Amino acid sequence: MSSPATPPSPRPSAGKPSAATRRKPLLIGAGVATAALLLGLASYSATRPDDPTTTTVRSGGTATPGAERTGGAGAVVEEKTGAFPELEKLARRDAGDKLAIGRADAPVVLIEYADFQCGYCGKFARDTEPGLIADYVEKGDLRIEWRNFPIFGEPSENAARGAWAAGQQGKFWEFHAAAFAKGAKEKGFSADRVTTLAQEAGVPDLGRFARDMESDEARKSVKRDQDEAYGLGVSSTPSFLINGSPIAGAQPEETFTEAIESALAAAGGSGAKKS
Repeated sequence: MSSPATPPSPRPSAGKPSAATRRKPLLIGAGVATAALLLGLASYSATRPDDPTTTTVRSGGTATPGAERTGGAGAVVEEKTGAFPELEKLARRDAGDKLAIGRADAPVVLIEYADFQCGYCGKFARDTEPGLIADYVEKGDLRIEWRNFPIFGEPSENAARGAWAAGQQGKFWEFHAAAFAKGAKEKGFSADRVTTLAQEAGVPDLGRFARDMESDEARKSVKRDQDEAYGLGVSSTPSFLINGSPIAGAQPEETFTEAIESALAAAGGSGAKKS
């Protein structure tokens, strides 16, 4: 079991939310503010230092210390806050979204807020996501939407903009795989290194890639995702929403399959649960 990564303190200036962003939960309604508080709690409880027990936040918002699983520092459990219709609406379902995979009308949407420098994001990408794609995305039951949430300074920002730029040439997921490959994080995410990753990902026009990566459009896209995450109270990576139900951390695959199956049942789908 793995807890999410948290940014160093103080948070790098490039990733600080604006005053407008900090007000967002209040501006978009009490329902979202409540859900945002619970998602923030999920992020916090998944990263508490040296707590010998874990906390599950159950439907209705009650916290139960040590429920279901316990362990040493870094052990976490699924954060069961229930589904919130307001959070479910954050799924963009844009058929032209280059940073998403799966049918735009899939009954379940998994949104991931992640940073390419986050080791636990890499663990999810390597160990869990391929199974979800095979079992659910390819069968039309699930859509995965990526949100760039760089929280570790300039290298994270470089990787986020590089991922967006790769997506403009239809190579986001190939870039995603290269950036999350074992050992990739240790090589850093300088601008030159990000270009090398784009080459490894098969991005055909590296000149266009470089221009796209440094464009205002790339920066605006990353900021949009960041503002969405900060507005929800997300304080660590990876953090997820599955049809409006929050999960924090690179949890075991069964945590995600159970959440997806539950969402499918609620949507009237059949699912593809493994025996």
